[in-house]
Amino acid sequence: MSVQRDSETVRVTIRRTDPDAPGTFDVARIEPMMVLDALLAVQKDHDPSLGFRFSCRVAMCGTCAVRVDGQSVLACQARVRPETKALRIDPVAGLPVVRDLIVDTTPFWEQWARVIPFTPASDATEPAIIPPGSAERQLIDPALDCIACGACYSSCGVAAAGRDFLGPAALQRAMVLIADSRDAAGGERMDVIARSGSLDRCHYMYGCTGACPKGLDPAKAIRRLRRWRIHGSA
Repeated sequence: MSVQRDSETVRVTIRRTDPDAPGTFDVARIEPMMVLDALLAVQKDHDPSLGFRFSCRVAMCGTCAVRVDGQSVLACQARVRPETKALRIDPVAGLPVVRDLIVDTTPFWEQWARVIPFTPASDATEPAIIPPGSAERQLIDPALDCIACGACYSSCGVAAAGRDFLGPAALQRAMVLIADSRDAAGGERMDVIARSGSLDRCHYMYGCTGACPKGLDPAKAIRRLRRWRIHGSA
């Protein structure tokens, strides 16, 4: 028997991996209400078997990424507005689904690892300090807040189509590292990017930039990497 809806509830439809599991729920509305609150209400009051991830609840851990009405968001950050009567929640795109809203993030992390971690110069005793307000700092700082949630990856059709494409999060991370004068692996990192063909395959649809919950601009980072490849320097 379906639950009668009224102004005190919101209808939540969730993609389930078990075809026999319930997928539509009417949950009590609270104010303010985040998508994560709706998921927790479903799990607590309707179906404890619902699978999803979350941890920090303050948009820092990146584990609660899902798609709400087709848009990749952090469940803890995306608000269910008072006028919202229904919403659909799906797992992020481009990654294998483990169960319900839980995905296997291994492909994302494999691409992240390919851009090579920060590599200090062999003769460096300790990292130098990049002066605040310097051109280098102004280039790096706006791209530092990536929490590796995968929202940009989920919103990129090219990343989902081929695992050789590094993806917007990994490419933005590469841009930050190459821009850092303390890093000694910039040339090797750029070679990895060039061999992957990622810079030429980006279509600049800005889905990655539009989806980033931290307001970063991966598309801009990819454009900058392409410019550096052409001119041969950061």
